[in-house]
Amino acid sequence: MTSLVAVGTHVPEGRVPVEALAERFELTPMQVRVFRRYHKIGQAAHAPESSLTDLLRAALADLALTGEQAARVRYVLYARTFPVVVPYPHNPLHDVCRDAGLGHAQAFAVGQQACASGLLAIDLAGRLLADDPSSLAVVLTGEKAFTGEAQFVPETSMFGEGAAACLVSASGERDRLLSYVARLRGEFDGDLEEVAGEFQRIYHDALGEAVTAAVAKVGLELADIAVILPHNVNVVAWQRTCKRIGYPLDRVLLEHVADYGHVFCADAFVNHRTAVARGLLRPGDRYVVAAAGAGRGATFAAMVFEH
Repeated sequence: MTSLVAVGTHVPEGRVPVEALAERFELTPMQVRVFRRYHKIGQAAHAPESSLTDLLRAALADLALTGEQAARVRYVLYARTFPVVVPYPHNPLHDVCRDAGLGHAQAFAVGQQACASGLLAIDLAGRLLADDPSSLAVVLTGEKAFTGEAQFVPETSMFGEGAAACLVSASGERDRLLSYVARLRGEFDGDLEEVAGEFQRIYHDALGEAVTAAVAKVGLELADIAVILPHNVNVVAWQRTCKRIGYPLDRVLLEHVADYGHVFCADAFVNHRTAVARGLLRPGDRYVVAAAGAGRGATFAAMVFEH
């Protein structure tokens, strides 16, 4: 059973306030206030002096692989939101692998499900390791907000810079993957302005359905779930989703939304690290990791783990 052996994260200390983006994105003072007071997003993590290679390298260093673990890593999967994350011809994934002594591993990117690609990468890593349980895989996440599209989602969210690294095994006693549900919505493969209205209309129901389906898939009920580790798009999205599925909002870890912003595919792992550090997960607890991705269609995904 696919398991998370360890999680490493890196969130830089720098921050960019929403007010700093107002001129570039032509935000009115009212729109800025809506972001702060309604969506509960006031700023996002920002590291202007750090490259994507720096961010990924820091997260991998925090994972603290032993020499024995590094030798067993057979795959490195880089889960990313955008198809292009650095200018050509840079390749931070292979640079980071080489620097970390993982040059022997098969390294490739996973990005077909936008911000839900981190969950896809975990599932794929487990499948790849199924025929070789002695090996390990590393899932890397994190991007630079280096374009307008990668900085800001109008009326929805701000992207934050940071990274995470997750060590995955084919089996284990902790953080075992119990179920995975991904709902693909191809009707949203089009011009974002044309499909945005309908996407927002179905968003909360679709995300809630993915969560409840993943929980039901292993014979559990929402009352059995200790905590939901969300993607940090904004607070109001989770308020509405929780209302639809009848899950307590105070059991969704939302404390990083206002400070970090939406750290692309790294949200799940950043939130996992916080949940463990704060004692929100005890041995045997079942928890949900959930994410939604938009771009070349839409994906609503959820995983259930046992800590």
